[in-house]
Amino acid sequence: MSHKVFVIGLGLIGGSIALAIKREHTDIEIIGFDVHHEQVRMASSLHIIDSQAVSIKDGAEEADTIIISAPVTQTEKIIEQLVTYNLKPSVIVTDVGSTKQRVVEKAEGLISRGITFIGGHPMAGSHKSGAVAARAHLFENAFYIFTPSEETPREKVDSLQNLLKGTKATFVEMSPHEHDTIAGAISHFPHIVAAGLVHQVADLENQFPSVFNLAAGGFRDITRIASGSPIMWRDILLHNKDTMLHLIEKWQTEMNNVKEMITHLDSDGIYNYFEKAKSYRDDLPQKQRGALPSLYDLYVDVPDHPGAISDVTGILAQAKISITNIRIIEVREDIFGVLRLSFRNEADREKANVVLKDQNYDTYEMT
Repeated sequence: MSHKVFVIGLGLIGGSIALAIKREHTDIEIIGFDVHHEQVRMASSLHIIDSQAVSIKDGAEEADTIIISAPVTQTEKIIEQLVTYNLKPSVIVTDVGSTKQRVVEKAEGLISRGITFIGGHPMAGSHKSGAVAARAHLFENAFYIFTPSEETPREKVDSLQNLLKGTKATFVEMSPHEHDTIAGAISHFPHIVAAGLVHQVADLENQFPSVFNLAAGGFRDITRIASGSPIMWRDILLHNKDTMLHLIEKWQTEMNNVKEMITHLDSDGIYNYFEKAKSYRDDLPQKQRGALPSLYDLYVDVPDHPGAISDVTGILAQAKISITNIRIIEVREDIFGVLRLSFRNEADREKANVVLKDQNYDTYEMT
């Protein structure tokens, strides 16, 4: 009898996990469920799942592993349902939520029944969504966090990680509190800052209408994460309330310190502030994928003449290199314009860099 994995939620993350499992374990049966029937139909037609469950109850009760791939608020409701079902005693239940403490607390209802629950968070994503965007390689070289309790049997953790080894992610174990504190600082809070910057600029528009067009360049790039799902970020911030409030207080203290340095014309203090930030940021790992989606961008200088862009894309197409996005940064008469090419991974960007330089194009990366 084959091992049955029940995936609840067949969007980008759930679909990609299913594909990663299937490429490593060909004998495993993937059962899928999604409240949106169109996602189920798409997942089935793309062979992401092997069969469909008519309800969460039907899929859960025959599963050996249950993967909840839903927003954190929905995950809590699904766990409440699972508590009432006749699950296999040996089943392992996990989730993919961006916050862990409240989800793990909710899972106590399962654990008290002898069911193994292991919190999970694959730290990878994409600007695309839905089952159609699912890719087996989505999590390669990304961190996949697990938050087992001290009572979780080691063999259960090993079993789950073995099931998910097709993700080719780097597995890390930590407590729910540690996860939420770290994720809050490096992922959740930056989204607040980005949204705050956007609000600040938007408030200027009535007084200075030109700010809208001027913000289309670098400002748009540094605030890209403000384009995330409002529903998802509402739920994440509310689930990670204590951490977020603490980080906001620390940020206000940080900004007050900067305000004081500017008020008192503290030239050395301001320089040291930026120098320390630059030093720490420059030492961050460049090849690892962290909590925020990585940008695999390559900039190409191109002459301003008809067909210049198609020449570049043609070179990449001939080399069988896929571009996920292309943007003209600057094009003015009689000077070189700049193309920003986005790729799905580091390997594609490096390959593009080589083939374009072979054709005498000037290329560069932003670090």
